[in-house]
Amino acid sequence: MKNLLLTLVLALVWTAVQGAFTLANFALGFVLAYGVLRLLRPLLGEASYDQRIWYKASLAGFFVKELINSSVRVAWETITPGHRMRAGILAVPLSVRSDLGITLFANLISLTPGTLSLDVSEDREYLYIHTMYIDQGEEEDILHLKRTLERRIILALGAESTEAPPPVSDAAPAS
Repeated sequence: MKNLLLTLVLALVWTAVQGAFTLANFALGFVLAYGVLRLLRPLLGEASYDQRIWYKASLAGFFVKELINSSVRVAWETITPGHRMRAGILAVPLSVRSDLGITLFANLISLTPGTLSLDVSEDREYLYIHTMYIDQGEEEDILHLKRTLERRIILALGAESTEAPPPVSDAAPAS
C-alpha cells in the first residue's frame, strides 16, 4: 500500500513540475512513477498493488467485451421475430469464497444483459443465476462461466478470494 501512495505522490509531483494539472499529464506521471518504482524494487520492496493490476485490467476488458456482446444479442432478440433463446436457471458451484469475490461475481453477472443473479446458497457453495441463453447445455455454460469470469475474478482479487470468511458467532461477547 505504501508503494501505491508513493506512486500517487510522485505522479502529483510530476504534474506540479510540469505545471499542467490534467488527467493525461497525471496518467503520464503515474506511469513514469510506476516505472521508476519498478526499477527501485530491490530497495523499496515488492509493491502489492501491482501484482494483480494486469489481472484487474483483464477482468475489466473481459467484462466490457461480454457486456457489448450480450447487449447486441439481447437487442437482436428483441427486434427480430421468433425466439432463439432457451432460458433457464443455473446453479454455479463457487470457487470464490470471499464476500467481495462472491459479490463481484454476482454483480457482474447481473450487470450483463440476459443474465441475473438470483441467490447464493446458504452454505455459499452455489450461485443461482437466471440466463436467457443456455447455448451449449447447462454443464457447458456453467463451466464457461467458471473458466472465464470466475477465474478472472479469482486472479484479480488474489488468494484471499478463495478463502472462506470466518464464521459469524451468535454468542454474546464476554465482558
